[in-house]
Amino acid sequence: ALPFLQATGTDQVVGLGLVAVSLIIFTYYTAWVILLPFIDNEHVIHKFFLPRAYAVAIPLAAGLLLLLFVGLFITYIMLKNQRVTKKAQ
Repeated sequence: ALPFLQATGTDQVVGLGLVAVSLIIFTYYTAWVILLPFIDNEHVIHKFFLPRAYAVAIPLAAGLLLLLFVGLFITYIMLKNQRVTKKAQ
């Protein structure tokens, strides 16, 4: 095993934290979208969730932001590579 490929304790803690946060978000969203419509609107559990319209709006906005950042990153890398090739000529 190569020593530089092994995860440090900090890497493992950060990875575990990211997995835990992802699991919490997934569980919350699943309950919000799949289970909540079958529970009466007067039930107290509805206080812990946003209105259903946000169940579509939030992932849509997050997806658009992700596409924007990926596009900006790709554009940055392509422009940077163009400058390097022009200097090499």
